[in-house]
Amino acid sequence: STHCISSAASDVYKRQLEDGILSGAYRDGDPVPSTNQFARLYAINPATAARGVNELVEAGILYKKRGLGMYVCEGAREKLLEARRKQFERETLKTFLQEAGRLNISRETLVQWIEDYREEDINGDGTGA
Repeated sequence: STHCISSAASDVYKRQLEDGILSGAYRDGDPVPSTNQFARLYAINPATAARGVNELVEAGILYKKRGLGMYVCEGAREKLLEARRKQFERETLKTFLQEAGRLNISRETLVQWIEDYREEDINGDGTGA
């Protein structure tokens, strides 16, 4: 079960980097924290953190500058947005709609709730999506 723990740890690093790219904290061409820095910060094995980085390299999100570290690829944010949107539709939305169906929540009610949350967000209440 050590594999599950280390897999979860590499996912944390990967998710942190992805979130940083999506938020604009890391832009195209920017360096990202090293696996060693991250490993120290979160008390995980650097090899574990490296797994998360390798997945991002394979996905075309990060690239390595020899002797300098890892950097954000051109277009990384757009790639991540597309991947996360597909994941949202496939996983989150599917589960959401299944539960709404079980609870007999109408399409109209769902649409109204979404509009209400968006309005709250626009009005600065901080509770909207």
